[in-house]
Formats: sequence, C-alpha cells, structure tokens
Amino acid sequence: MMAEPKKGYEKSPRIQKLMDALYEKMPEIESKRAVLITESYQQTEGEPIISRRSKAFEHIVKNLPVVIRENELIVGSATVAERGCQTFPEFSFDWLIAELDTVATRTADPFYISEEAKKELRKVHSYWKGKTTSELADYYMAPETKLAMEHNVFTPGNYFYNGVGHITVQYDKVIAIGYEGIKDEVLSRKKELHLGDADYASRLTFYDAVIRSCDSAILYAKRYAAEAKRLALSCQDEKRRQELLMISSNCERVPAKGANTFYEACQAFWFVQLLLQIEASGHSISPGRFDQYLYSYYKADREAGRITGEQAQEIIDCIFVKLNDINKCRDAASAEGFAGYGMFQNMIVGGQDSNGRDATNELSFMILEASIHTMLPQPSLSIRVWNGSPHDLLIKAAEVTRTGIGLPAYYNDEVIIPAMMNKGATLEEARNYNIIGCVEPQVPGKTDGWHDAAFFNMCRPLEMVFSSGYENGKLVGAPTGSVENFTTFEAFYDAYKTQMEYFISLLVNADNSIDIAHAKLCPLPFESSMVEDCIGRGLCVQEGGAKYNFTGPQGFGIANMTDSLYAIKKLVYEEGKVSITELKEALLHNFGMTTKNAGLKESSHLSIDIILAQQITVQIVKELKERGKEPSEKEIEQILKTVLEAKKENTESPISTRVSENTSNHSRYQEILQMIEVLPKYGNDILEIDEFAREIAYTYTKPLQKYKNPRGGVFQAGLYPVSANVPLGEQTGATPDGRLANTPIADGVGPAPGRDTKGPTAAANSVARLDHMDATNGTLYNQKFHPSALQGRGGLEKFVALIRAFFDQKGMHVQFNVVSRETLLDAQKHPENYKHLVVRVAGYSALFTTLSRSLQDDIINRTTQGF
Repeated sequence: MMAEPKKGYEKSPRIQKLMDALYEKMPEIESKRAVLITESYQQTEGEPIISRRSKAFEHIVKNLPVVIRENELIVGSATVAERGCQTFPEFSFDWLIAELDTVATRTADPFYISEEAKKELRKVHSYWKGKTTSELADYYMAPETKLAMEHNVFTPGNYFYNGVGHITVQYDKVIAIGYEGIKDEVLSRKKELHLGDADYASRLTFYDAVIRSCDSAILYAKRYAAEAKRLALSCQDEKRRQELLMISSNCERVPAKGANTFYEACQAFWFVQLLLQIEASGHSISPGRFDQYLYSYYKADREAGRITGEQAQEIIDCIFVKLNDINKCRDAASAEGFAGYGMFQNMIVGGQDSNGRDATNELSFMILEASIHTMLPQPSLSIRVWNGSPHDLLIKAAEVTRTGIGLPAYYNDEVIIPAMMNKGATLEEARNYNIIGCVEPQVPGKTDGWHDAAFFNMCRPLEMVFSSGYENGKLVGAPTGSVENFTTFEAFYDAYKTQMEYFISLLVNADNSIDIAHAKLCPLPFESSMVEDCIGRGLCVQEGGAKYNFTGPQGFGIANMTDSLYAIKKLVYEEGKVSITELKEALLHNFGMTTKNAGLKESSHLSIDIILAQQITVQIVKELKERGKEPSEKEIEQILKTVLEAKKENTESPISTRVSENTSNHSRYQEILQMIEVLPKYGNDILEIDEFAREIAYTYTKPLQKYKNPRGGVFQAGLYPVSANVPLGEQTGATPDGRLANTPIADGVGPAPGRDTKGPTAAANSVARLDHMDATNGTLYNQKFHPSALQGRGGLEKFVALIRAFFDQKGMHVQFNVVSRETLLDAQKHPENYKHLVVRVAGYSALFTTLSRSLQDDIINRTTQGF
C-alpha cells in the first residue's frame, strides 16, 4: 500500500486576511510615478541619459507613498491601492491617453482610474511627446516592417510600448552583501579609471548612476523602517507592535547590508523585486531559484532556534501574496494577449546544483506548500525535473497541480542544460538555470535574454503564399507567384519557407529597432547593478553589459501549420482529390461556414464580397504593372473602392457573376472540409506527422538563428504564444487544417484543440519528437486533465509517471489544467461564484473570471485527458 504524501505546515490565519484584502477592489491606475518622473526629467534636461535615469529613480523612491498594510510581515508597495499600478510615460503614453475613459470597462484586465489621476496624467503626458522609446523605435523601423505589423504577421508590442523586464538579477548577491557591498565594488572600479581612457567619460557616468541607484534603494528601505517604527509607537496590539518593530529592524538593515537571518533575507529579496518594477515597466521579473539562494539562511536559523518551520512558512506565504500585489496596465490589444493581469514572475524549485547533484531541500517543499496555501496566480511556479529528482518532490508538485491552479510548470533538466551549453553557457552555469516569465531558460544574474521579444503568427505566411504576398491590394509579403503554378508540393513548401524567411527578417528589424531605442532612451542603472558583467564592462544592461545577450521572439501555430501543409501535400499533390484553386476558394469562403467568436460580430476576418474585391484589385494592379504602370497606394485604394462600388451598384456585372459563381460552391467547400477532417493529425503519436512537425518548426527556428542583436548577442527562437493565439487568431483567415477564420490558433507546441484523440501519452509522444533543443528560448506544452484523473495516490503516481515518460523522450516543458469543462462553463455563467478560480492560460496562471470571453472559450475547448 502506498503511503500518503507528507503534509506541510499549516496555513496561518494571517494569509487569508491578506488575500481577502488583496482582491477586495478592482485594480487601480495611480499617477504618482508619472508625475515624479516628469518632474525629474524637466529638471535634468541636457544631462547624459544614464544620469537622468538614476536621478529620476532617486526622485521617485524618495517621494512615492510608503504603505504598510494591515497584517503584513513583508513590506513594500508601489501603490497605495492593493493590486494597483503606476504608469511609465517614458516608454509610451498615447495608448493610455486614448483609453483613460474606457480602461475601466474593457473586456481584458480592466482598471479603475480616478478623475484626478486622469487629469494629472493628461497634464504630464504633454511633456513626453517625441521623447518615448516607442516613438524612437518607430522611427528606426523599415516601412515594410511596419506594413507587416499592420497586417498582423507579427507583433513586437511587448517592448514596443513597455519596458523589457524578463530577467533574473543577482538576488543572492544583494542578500549576501547588500547595496553597500555593490557600491564598494563600483567605487573600486572607479578608482581604476584613467582620464586618458577612451571610455572614461561613459564609464564614470555609468558608475555614478549605479551608485546613486544603490543609495536610492537603501533610502527607500529606510523610509519603510521609519514608517514601521512610527506605526509601532501608536499600535495598541502588543503582538502587532512587536511585528512592526521587527519590520523596522529588518528594513534598517536590508537591503543596505547583507542579511543575517531568513526573515531579513526575504525582506531584502522583496525590495529587489519591487524596486526593479518601479524603475521600469517590464514584466517577467523572475525570482528564479528562491529555494537555493535562501536555503542557507533558513538552515542557519532553524539550527540556531531563531525560527520555527511554521514561522518560515508564513513568511514565504506572505511573499506569495506580495507577488500578486504587483500589477501592470497594458494597452487594450496587449491586454488581450496577456489576459489575467499577468506579471509572469517565475519562481522555480528543485533541479541540480552546479556540481550536478540534486538541489532539493526543505524550502523546495515549503514553496510548493505556499502555492497550496495561497492558490494565487503569482508566482508563476515551476519545478525542474531530472533523473535524480526525489519522488516525494514530484508527488508534492502533483498535489499542487491537482488543486487546479495550473501550477507548477514542469521543466526537463536533461534537455535544457545541454541546450544552454549549446548557446555558450558553461556546464556549471547551465546547471544553475532558472525560467523567466512563461517558459524561457536563462543563466540567472548574467543574462539579458529579451525573451518574448515578439509574437510571430506562422499561419499568416501561409495565407501570403495563396495570395503571392498581396493583401488588401498591397504587397505585404514576398511575391512568390501564383499557387496555381506550383506543380509539386516541394514548390509550394519552398514558397512557404520564402514567406517565413522574409517575415522573420522584418521581425528582426522590428526587434532591433526597439532594442536600440531602449539603449538610447531608457538605460536602467539600478537593474544593471545586479547583472554580471555590467560593472566590469562599464555598460548598462541595455547597452550589452550582461555576460549573455539574446533576443527571443516566439513563433506559434506549429500544430496548425503541420496539419495544414500535410493536408495540402496529401489532398492536392499526392492524391489529387482537391485542386489548389479549389482549396484556395474554400479558404477564402471559410469552408462555407459562419463563425461566431466572443467579442466579434458574426463572420469576420473579411466578408466574401470584400475578399473577392481584393482579389480582383490585386489582378488589376498586376496587369497595370505588366504594362509599365506602377500605381500608388492611393490609386490602389481607389481601385478597390471602385470594385466594391461596382459590385454594390450592378448585381449583373462580371464582378457579381464571379461572386455568385464562388458562393454557389458551399457544398464542395464542406466536402473539402470533411476530407481534411479525416486526415491524420499531429498529436496522435504518428511518426510521419510528428517528423513533419519537426521540419515545420525548423522553418521558424533555423532562419532566426543567423541574426544578431545590437547588444552583441544572437537571436534564439521560442515556440509559444503566451495567450496571443486567441487575439491573433481573430485576425487570421481559415487555414487548410480545417481551422475556421477568426478562431484561436493552436497554443504552444501541443496539438490543435480536439485533434489529439489517442490520449495524453500519444499526444506527449508527438510533442517530444520536436527538436526542443533548437528552440532555446523555450517551448510550451499545455495539457488538460479531468480532476478525476488525479484522484488518490494512484492518480498522482500515474501523473508523475506521465511526466517522467515525456521527459525521457526529451520533452522540454509541460503544464496542466486540472479542471472540468462543466466547472469552467458554470464559471462563465456565474462568475460571482468563482472569484478565486485560477487556471493555466499559457506560460502563466490567472483568475479565470478576469480573462476575456474568447480566452475563456479557448481554455474550455482544449482536449480534456484522462488515464
């Protein structure tokens, strides 16, 4: 008989009180930071940008309100309101001005904003016109790049409008020596400077900015020490008074100096985590291997009798609550792609140490227990798995998964460590990897990975093959020629690869333009104080100061493209059941189907009449070019308008006849759809299909690797969409795998919803056959199980066995939703009854009721597995 898993420490009543307060109100946008940074910039005109940034940081942390909330043991908040957010006009502001009156009522991630805050933001934003990173990046981008973005082939909006984030800094260093220790290191470097050095001026300015930033962090903590002492003096509750005095003592010492206790170390960690997200608006600031760099403090305190296990668990639980207090407002379109107020603060447990020994310790279990205690979306909890992982740890992780919160995500050391070494990391560094944001591996404290640099929709280049690169009368893609002229599948596939390579080059242009803009206008001296080798090189992170520099945009749609290209190969070129012209018409007419999607009006990527008018316009433009006439964009738009008016005014015209002829073939479109449906699909352990999927993935990962970024690093591919597969799917036409227009694209590297019919092991086997080591920016694999599958110890054992089997076949990552379809449907109907229902979205978890309807539908429609 199997023993039940070891129980963890009990949840203290304090934690529930903190959680209840956290979700009492809607998140709120505050204007204080925007006002303060504007004041500082106005006072520092003409100074070097790195100096201006450090002085702005100093001004902000000197004047932001100091807030210690009731029952808190770990203190420090960016806003007065719980789950509130500040704004960052130095990156972008136009979108916020446009949305000030609608941000509270939008479908994804709404925020309350007071009339006073609106007034203040409108006032300060007038200063920032022409001074933002987004405006400078836009100036750098090539016209064809912007055109591709307008046509939704890819979007770099993450860093186009916001800070970068996506980093794990040297938390261990700050906890060990404090910012005074880092200042000493910088001062030592300053002494080595010589007036005749070519980079003397830039290094000196950088070092002064780092010192000022470290002093600012120390000052910020001292303000909290003073506030805690002030509150203690008037506190009538003796227990709380003693807590406040201890908080004051902690903040007086850290992060100025190294921590002496576990409690101090946790408070130092939190100040680092918070201040990084006050300096800039990048998300995915990831704590990383929390169980490793805090364990020595915990162990020493336990051995000395300074802390009990229960007390340490309560402190960890408090940090989990605080991680959910940090928030960010994105523009409405980006909010759809990151729905659920995602901050992607990834914390990981387990794995190996730098010597290749198992690194699991008691904190590893306590961190997993904290997730059960809080049942909150943050942190994005992960676990490293290798052949030496203790079985008890995996069972404990499975217990967390069984709760249904979509945590933890599971990562395979046996794939990730060699993949990181292939990118230049030493064995010791690779063994110490952690995960950033959703699924991105990184050497902590040494890497500027620029993960999530763009979302690349692999379905759109296929659409461009059918139109020879034209859309709406414009040449958006590569002119690959008429599909009717492709007599072999190889010719068609070459055209697809040509479109992919063309758009990948434009994606690189977009990312590099944004990269340069960040370096020129928003260097981050505080962040740079905690990233090796910025101090040694005398460069900030944004200038290439980190030891490792990457840019990691992600492609998605692997399953759709595998099934689509396989359908073309079989039905058109091998079996001849469908002509390429018939398939093209079927796609244009959405297989004769009408789709409805949440938030969309009935049917529409584009109406049939408009699609046909566009085709005619393209043909007219082509004929004009053949005659030596190059029509302007204005003339092309007029041609399209004329064609549409002709259709409207004369139903007997040749144009209307063509429409009639095409729309009369719905039965044939349905027949084609049925032929597609019965073809074998990716996700069912079919070697031929899975090997084909591997090749399809290479059409994205291989071309990207040849490009370099402005920081002296290289591009590396990821294969995951966060949740952008839903909004970008709404902008994508029907695809030859039978996916209808405007419906979600398959998420991550998993099968398309409902296509995996042979169970979880078969689906996992298919995913494992992809070359995960080639996608070093991460791959994402979602599975959904019915809760009954994980019942009892037997269910947990089967679940762990599935993960082991998948990883034995070189799968990189897998994550799970354990929730019934019925529960999710009821939560849609009665959201008031499911305020704390957390689900796995993509590389992150979120409260289900905060997601847009279309994203909720996508999660509901994922295949539900069982053993």
